[in-house]
Amino acid sequence: MNSASTRAVVVAPAGHSAPALETRSLTRRFGGLTAVNGVSIRVESGTVHAVIGPNGAGKSTLVNLLSGDLAPSHGEIILEGTDITRLGPPQRSLRGLGRSYQKTNVFLPLSVFENARLAAQSRAGSSLRFFRPVLREGAINRQADEAIEAAGLSARRDRIVATLSHGEQRQVEIAMALATAPRVLLLDEPLAGMGAEESSGIVRLLSRLRERHAILLVEHDMDAVFSLADTLTVMVNGTVLETGSPASIRASAAVQAAYLGSEDTHHD
Repeated sequence: MNSASTRAVVVAPAGHSAPALETRSLTRRFGGLTAVNGVSIRVESGTVHAVIGPNGAGKSTLVNLLSGDLAPSHGEIILEGTDITRLGPPQRSLRGLGRSYQKTNVFLPLSVFENARLAAQSRAGSSLRFFRPVLREGAINRQADEAIEAAGLSARRDRIVATLSHGEQRQVEIAMALATAPRVLLLDEPLAGMGAEESSGIVRLLSRLRERHAILLVEHDMDAVFSLADTLTVMVNGTVLETGSPASIRASAAVQAAYLGSEDTHHD
């Protein structure tokens, strides 16, 4: 097995445009359980690719494989034509992959700006420069402010995150992801726990972000999924049941039987 420090290999054929993110026969086993089984997907630049499926389908495991939080048992992960399968999360971040989590992962005692700045510092590799006044690092501060603006939080820039609503805290997490300068965003249930008004705000935000990012979205809110997604992949029992446009997925008898007609929409 190659180490995380091994130079990734360019795999995009000459003259062909590589997808922003691709998996090839991606598989993850936990003992006798195969949580993700031979999954191959392509996420194109400037699009939202939603992954849906019933409880236990393997969606969150897939996101953890893509982000590097889990290592695959088999298969490949290709980011913009480069094999990143053996790279860890920090190396994937440096190559342009950002993510959010099912449970909001922010620094509650800090301000919105401080959260975004910490994320920008991690991307710049300056977080351990203890003797350089961080506030003087203008490029990092500008990157943080740009991420806050992109996430729609400029009016909350100096607010302590603990004082924000749940929906605004999810926006802070998205701002932190944006502060790492990603070209591909992995969003794991960004609407979880939100009311209708907050959900609508996040949907509008993601619609704006697709203009400059490829987005892989795992979400149980089907109204949001069908309003946002350019492409949907339906997973069942760790495998891909079907991939297609929202219209084709909505019309699919197999998908209706496996998921859309089911009331089981809990987390995996």
